[in-house]
Amino acid sequence: MSVPREIGIGLISVGWMGQLHSRAYANLPIVYPELGIKPRLVQAADTAADRVDYAINALGYESGTDDYREVLANPEIDVVSICAPNFLHAEIAEAAARAGKAFWIEKPAGRSAAETQGIADAAAEAGVATAVGFNYRSAPAIEYARQLVAEGTLGRITNVRGAFFADYSSEPNGALSWRFIRKLAGTGVLGDLMGHLVDLAHYVVGPIDKITAATSTVYTERPELPMGTGTHFAVVENGKMLPVENEDYASMLVSFGDDAQGAGAVGTLEASRVAVGPRAQYGLEVYGTEGSLRWNFERLNELELALGRSGPHVGYTTVLANSHFGDFARFQPGAGTPMGYDDLKVIEAKKFLTAFLGRESVHADIRDALAAQRVVSAAEASATDRSWQDIAPVAGTSAARKTEEGGRD
Repeated sequence: MSVPREIGIGLISVGWMGQLHSRAYANLPIVYPELGIKPRLVQAADTAADRVDYAINALGYESGTDDYREVLANPEIDVVSICAPNFLHAEIAEAAARAGKAFWIEKPAGRSAAETQGIADAAAEAGVATAVGFNYRSAPAIEYARQLVAEGTLGRITNVRGAFFADYSSEPNGALSWRFIRKLAGTGVLGDLMGHLVDLAHYVVGPIDKITAATSTVYTERPELPMGTGTHFAVVENGKMLPVENEDYASMLVSFGDDAQGAGAVGTLEASRVAVGPRAQYGLEVYGTEGSLRWNFERLNELELALGRSGPHVGYTTVLANSHFGDFARFQPGAGTPMGYDDLKVIEAKKFLTAFLGRESVHADIRDALAAQRVVSAAEASATDRSWQDIAPVAGTSAARKTEEGGRD
């Protein structure tokens, strides 16, 4: 047996997502032994000392620091995971690129299209591999949905409907964390959830080329939360009320471009962080002349399919994820035994490190993040003046295109 290729890992920010990245790296050689990759957890950075201790004593990093620059300067680190809050993404990502470190960054990569463009330019200039945490496209049911659209099983795609509804900010006394402050988060639910949904539509159907949008802020004030003392799930009673600076709800009418796999299709996309009822109801529906499909993250391992217009089984059939669906067989032996959210991050880690080694990998990288952010930024502009906005295309994304089966142009 050949000796695995060791890849030095650096982590910036040891919160929930940083912990998830770390577990994904650790599980990679177990799930994908044939890749010959052995991630080595070298160094973690966080401004909180208890998190640095956790990274060393629980996650298994060899060392820790309170300064992310030490991670980027460490010669034993090949790649870094950037899991810090939104307002630090551009600073850290561009510094990582200048240091020659490939990076896996959580979304939104930048708080605006312009900021994301800066990250993309830095990565391109440095020639480093990148990955962006668009989790949902890695679900095996979504991989199969993309395949069905590409193969023409649904016929000509006519329309798309997507809704990413969550309740994490539905409590009126939910704390005013950084997510509600424009200079820290940028947009609200547009960047947090709509960006995910746009990427999902791009990946399954193809690039969006035109949109018009509306947004609203349901709770215009929230109680103050000192930085570093809680999360956006915290509830503060009788606190000092401060203004919410970005949107709680967003909706878009969209059309797909001529080069999209679903060229000429139209659709609606919605996102809400204040819906009462849905916990993580992140859904995509694709309709064609010969059939349709529906997927919802709350039922991650199921795909609803309707194929044909007549016969004893007309209508939707629920298909459980199985060995024909993406990387499902890597995690479970058969249908009915479900995968989980953490498994999607292992798939992301595999695709990122495969790309870092120069091997072919169809995954979300900084170009896909830029494509999604251009739609999000256009939606914000459209919501201001009720205009239709044209979306400038981004070359080299993994969107579903007619020109190439793999999705890269």
